[in-house]
Amino acid sequence: MLKSFEHVGMTVSDMDRTVDFYCGLLGLSLVLRKTMANGMQVAFLDAGGGMLEVFAPPGGASRAVDVPDDTAGVRHLTFHFDNVDEAFTRLEQAGVEIKERPRFAVHSEMLNKIAFVRDPDGIIVELSERSETRQG
Repeated sequence: MLKSFEHVGMTVSDMDRTVDFYCGLLGLSLVLRKTMANGMQVAFLDAGGGMLEVFAPPGGASRAVDVPDDTAGVRHLTFHFDNVDEAFTRLEQAGVEIKERPRFAVHSEMLNKIAFVRDPDGIIVELSERSETRQG
């Protein structure tokens, strides 16, 4: 029987920049960080309802490519915030690359406000704020 979402794995170019972004700016918690025998760095970042497993190859990695609408793949990572405007302002002031400024969500049954930024490797990160009917 399913208990919960566990984690999603992703590759990044620089572990320090990634930990600074996801933990320092977004508020995730670093649970584990180590370097494997082959030089690959790995970290688990707790998002409060699941984790990111982050891999940083010893030779770095190329910038992420957005998944086209007609191609299968993960389109973005979404994190739930109490206030999207506040989170967005903090990220913008930190110099984070902006994809889309805060706006009301199309799926208002689920979300109130959303915004999109890019992490240091260009991975799209959605900031979300739940609608009053879906606060759980």
